[in-house]
Amino acid sequence: MNLNLKQLRAFSAVARSASFTRAAVRLHLTQPALTVQVRDLESALGVRLFDRNTRQVKLTAIGRDLLPTLERVLADLDAVAEDTRQLAAGHRGRVRVAALPSICATRLPRAIAQLAKTHPAIRVELRDTVAQRIIALVAAEEVDFGIGSFEGLGREFELLPYTTDRLAAVFRKGHALDKRATLKLEDLAEWPLIFMDTQSSVRAHVERTFSARGIAKPPAFEVTYMATAVGLVRAGLGVSLLPTSALELELATGLRVHPLRDAALRRNISIVRRAGRTFSPAAQRLLEALRAEARPAR
Repeated sequence: MNLNLKQLRAFSAVARSASFTRAAVRLHLTQPALTVQVRDLESALGVRLFDRNTRQVKLTAIGRDLLPTLERVLADLDAVAEDTRQLAAGHRGRVRVAALPSICATRLPRAIAQLAKTHPAIRVELRDTVAQRIIALVAAEEVDFGIGSFEGLGREFELLPYTTDRLAAVFRKGHALDKRATLKLEDLAEWPLIFMDTQSSVRAHVERTFSARGIAKPPAFEVTYMATAVGLVRAGLGVSLLPTSALELELATGLRVHPLRDAALRRNISIVRRAGRTFSPAAQRLLEALRAEARPAR
């Protein structure tokens, strides 16, 4: 059976108008073109829908029975067409994102809030996790894209530049380091170190940088969450290196955030997706909001 929207609209218009002439005007068709649409529908259904004579057009018994059903089908198809237009235009839809906790705590919320103002019908599903898990989610296509610091990815992934970030020394106000105008990694190594655990992209970056400087010192504490690292620092149990993208720690009571002038402590934050995949219009809208919000670290 081959039905189309034009046939259903023609049937509904003739049924409601009780006239091919009035229905043709309503649909902006010639009367012969409208007649062809109705005949094609009757042929596809294998039934006669109208009784016609020179004076009037009336629905047959089958036509009366089918009218509510076919008009529901027409309404559903119109709704699908409108949904498709809305999705294609990026006015509505769903976006699934996985990102580092440092991004989820700062830049993503601001971008999502901005998106909600301009495209309130777009729903964002957020997963905050470590870089390794982000890659696994992207590979399994459980998210549309990820945001984080990645290295050594295979050809099945595509990286798009997003912003840059850097690591800063974090210690308690009044700490001996607070008196120094500039800090080097070697200065931090004089104190107990509080590191993120080995699954964190921050930890990998810190260890590479320490190794390149010939600094070999095991951490006093290894933690999973940055909030834990901050708590340990605030308690005076050591110093830490944490990303400025997460920190906004200048607002945290009792802490000092001191950037280090070391190019090696900068890291690229990228958007990752499966190679060959196209962003949905809704995902494009979120990416636009993210790029508008992003401010590279200085």
